[in-house]
Amino acid sequence: MRQHLHLITLGVRDFKRSYEFYTKTLGWKPSSASQDDVAFFQTSGVVFAIYPREKLAEDALVSPEGSGFSRITLAYNTRSESEVDEIIKDLKSKGVKIIKEPQKVFWGGYSSYFADPDDYRWEVAYNPFFPFDGNGNLKLE
Repeated sequence: MRQHLHLITLGVRDFKRSYEFYTKTLGWKPSSASQDDVAFFQTSGVVFAIYPREKLAEDALVSPEGSGFSRITLAYNTRSESEVDEIIKDLKSKGVKIIKEPQKVFWGGYSSYFADPDDYRWEVAYNPFFPFDGNGNLKLE
């Protein structure tokens, strides 16, 4: 298997509410490949999707039940600490649940966390050790 990640899909409880969160609150543009019960968002190299939780669980042959920490976080990296602050300030003004206020962190960066409508945790981080390439992608090597 090649070292590639092509698609991340979150199983969501209320598709319409999540769709509005990602399109209106975050301002993301859905792909034309989106349909009535699945939305795709082209990001820098990886496609992000939302799909009803029950249908995703059925497809994966698991129970849709479960609560608490989902054992996954998603991250958006910025080019500066001030950009982290600006994004979190904007999300607060839109009523988004902020889990952790922006702050210096043990690994030498600066980050904050917010939750989407299904309580998936998004980190907004400035990492001085992860530079961007010319296309805005993280370049680790």
